[in-house]
Amino acid sequence: MRAIEISEPGGPEVLRLCERERPVPTEGEVLIRVTAAGVNRPDLLQRAGQYRAPADASDLPGLEVAGEIVGGDVGTSGLRIGDRVCALVHGGGYAEYCRANAAHCLPLPAGWSELEAATLPETCFTVWSNVFERAALAPGESLLVQGGSSGIGVTAIQIAQALGHRVFATAGSEEKVRACVALGAERAINYREADFVAEIRRLTDGRGVDVILDMVGGDYVGREIGCLADDGRLVLIGLLGGAKGSLPLAEILLRRLTLSGSTLRPRSNAYKASIASALRARVWPLIEAGRIRPVVHRVFPLEQAAEAHRLMEGGSHIGKLVLAVG
Repeated sequence: MRAIEISEPGGPEVLRLCERERPVPTEGEVLIRVTAAGVNRPDLLQRAGQYRAPADASDLPGLEVAGEIVGGDVGTSGLRIGDRVCALVHGGGYAEYCRANAAHCLPLPAGWSELEAATLPETCFTVWSNVFERAALAPGESLLVQGGSSGIGVTAIQIAQALGHRVFATAGSEEKVRACVALGAERAINYREADFVAEIRRLTDGRGVDVILDMVGGDYVGREIGCLADDGRLVLIGLLGGAKGSLPLAEILLRRLTLSGSTLRPRSNAYKASIASALRARVWPLIEAGRIRPVVHRVFPLEQAAEAHRLMEGGSHIGKLVLAVG
């Protein structure tokens, strides 16, 4: 099969088209003939040598795919050979064939193409596990999404809004601000031109938001404390702004705030299967009802994976980047 491998740690130019043996699924795994693969920031970090793949994972990049199940063990997943699915995978997505845990596969939403469905797994699993499980966003509560125009951001905005929550977002340009509002954010704040802390306080009549999804880190975390309502929760999922920051500990103590963080890839198969089940029950009906729509910025052929990485690193995209494989 054709695949994209990381020839050595470095820039996008180290991504190389190669020939590999097809992966062989083990017990509980299926083999997917890949039509499309989503591009995610962990792929960039792995390519740069800053994010080591787990020992049991493929060395090929790619954490989400869409395509057809062509073999393997469907187990009790309810899936069949020949089904079109999208899946969260343990690496190996940048290839014509990829193995996936059957319990981490979800049916292709009605009306969605494989190119569109390949944008769902990594973002939906991440948003659900962090916003709705870890931070426990409850009915009547509000959410602030930092980086609202990213792949994670557009997914978080749409799911939370579709479930009836007030959603706010930050973004780095007026075009991105407009995109966030069009997707369901009540207000998006251009962080280059306005103080998002003051704006969130103003928009919530001084109360603050209940949950913040943060992929920035760094000095943002200390500022975000000022955006949280009493008993608010902040979940950190990325460190684009740096790995260190200072915190107003007294405020955390006095206002009963909760700060936590997580990464998805190292979690157990059982945990990921539980998220897949929750998504199928709670989010897939919203997708099929048209309440959540695909946001695909650009599609690249597999052999142009390096160009997709360059575009993501430049940060000008809105939504997801996808590789067309089959």
